[in-house]
Amino acid sequence: MKCRFCGADADLPFVDLVNAPPSNSYLTRAQLDEPETYFPLKVFVCEKCWLVQVDEYKRSDEIFDARYAYFSSFSPSWLRHCQDYVQAMVARLGLGRDSFVVEVASNDGYLLQYFNEVNVPCLGIEPTASTAAAAREKGVETVGAFFGTAFAEHLVAERGQADLLLGNNVLAHVPDINDFAEGFRIALKPGGTVTFEFPHLLNLIRFTQFDTIYHEHFSYLSLTAVRALLAAHGLTVYDVAELPTHGGSLRVFARHTANATLPVCTAVDALEQREVEAGLRSPAGYCGFQQATDTVRADFLRFLHDCRAQGKTVAAYGAAAKGNTLLNYCGIRGNELVGYVVDRSPHKQGLFLPGSHLPIVAEDRLRETRPDYILILPWNLRTEISAQLVYARDWGARFVVCIPALEVLQ
Repeated sequence: MKCRFCGADADLPFVDLVNAPPSNSYLTRAQLDEPETYFPLKVFVCEKCWLVQVDEYKRSDEIFDARYAYFSSFSPSWLRHCQDYVQAMVARLGLGRDSFVVEVASNDGYLLQYFNEVNVPCLGIEPTASTAAAAREKGVETVGAFFGTAFAEHLVAERGQADLLLGNNVLAHVPDINDFAEGFRIALKPGGTVTFEFPHLLNLIRFTQFDTIYHEHFSYLSLTAVRALLAAHGLTVYDVAELPTHGGSLRVFARHTANATLPVCTAVDALEQREVEAGLRSPAGYCGFQQATDTVRADFLRFLHDCRAQGKTVAAYGAAAKGNTLLNYCGIRGNELVGYVVDRSPHKQGLFLPGSHLPIVAEDRLRETRPDYILILPWNLRTEISAQLVYARDWGARFVVCIPALEVLQ
């Protein structure tokens, strides 16, 4: 395949997860009797710019359609993270009533609602009709569209440029990242700031986070690759922060390259040097990930078969896309080894996971069936979820995670 950023051959293998259905394509009961489409899930590395990527087997407008079921507002810890971000940006950038904040891929208004609370004018750009409607119900002005150069030019003509232009966990979701980055350059004021948050490739490798790989994520991002991408479009990364979210993320701050009022912090070069030392600019840094992934699969399947042999029951919690990657790579089909999956979102309840076809149910099913083990699929929320379900310990249930290695939590 050709690299979606620089156009060079991206042919260094990283990991092959064989074939899987799109991870956020949840099924209705009627669809269980219909053919299900699987796409290759193979990841490659470009040795010119070091962007890690999958090919675009399914178009983004097919993935992010009107039935898209991921709503950001169902994690209390994520909402606290967003509220803290808003407070920090208002203080750091001096945002107020005369400012303009634009969030690309604003989902259900999970973040912009907090800018509304402090009376900072804001606008959400969200292509999925379901989440955009939820944002409007929160009072967050939202335009239903995919973001790129054409939309950015329209936005500037209609509303002007943004003081703060942000994208949380969206950069990985974009197949044409050059058009996307150029749109950010167009829509940003000369003195404005861009922030992106994205899971850090360094942590994905270090902690065997292969379940974060799915067709919705076209790219897997290092600071090295993001810095080069933005520089190619007239934007300079001037600061970076490491975050605990999503198993370890980066928040990069960027400005117009011509804006010398915001000097590049030492943290930027320091973190990029850490990536170099970890091997992210050499083929050796990407070797061994397949073996680590296969070890997780083997250990997980051994655990499930042992539970079955011992008459123990297993239920899952969190109908997350990462869980679908895990279950499908492990070949879980039906509820023989895992009974069902609980999710707090009413938008998912009553549906079925793609591939595995596990039913998605409300939390009261746990109290009814009292499983021996509760598999936490969104392992990045293990603390939050185990605290929420602490009552399950009353009947002796134990919590389990698979990433970075199989662990039965004490």
